[in-house]
Amino acid sequence: MGKPVLSIFAAIALALVSTVATAASTTLRVIAVQTSDIKTYRHEVEVLQGDFKKEGLPVILRVWRATYAGPDTGTIIVTVEVPDLATLAKIQDAGMKPGSAVGATMKRIEAIRKITSDSLYEELSP
Repeated sequence: MGKPVLSIFAAIALALVSTVATAASTTLRVIAVQTSDIKTYRHEVEVLQGDFKKEGLPVILRVWRATYAGPDTGTIIVTVEVPDLATLAKIQDAGMKPGSAVGATMKRIEAIRKITSDSLYEELSP
């Protein structure tokens, strides 16, 4: 399997769709991944969403498949929507706490994926 590269057009389209869907989101992390078990990967992302909720972190995770993206068609994308960069830092801190549910779930996710692209977008306000 070749290494898919997320095209800038696909990333921008996902960022726009995702930001419009949740107007409160101002920061968007877009991660392209390779995984051989999409069903398990999606399940673990759902578990992670629940872990973030229990921690009181305002995070929305979504899993996408690029369907009209030229050579990137079929690429699995995860979007992480947060209100600001401070929340993104809190997410990373939550994953590093010893014995945390977030950290345990992230370990399981890391074991079944390879990140091929990781981008950060900030919404432009009028």
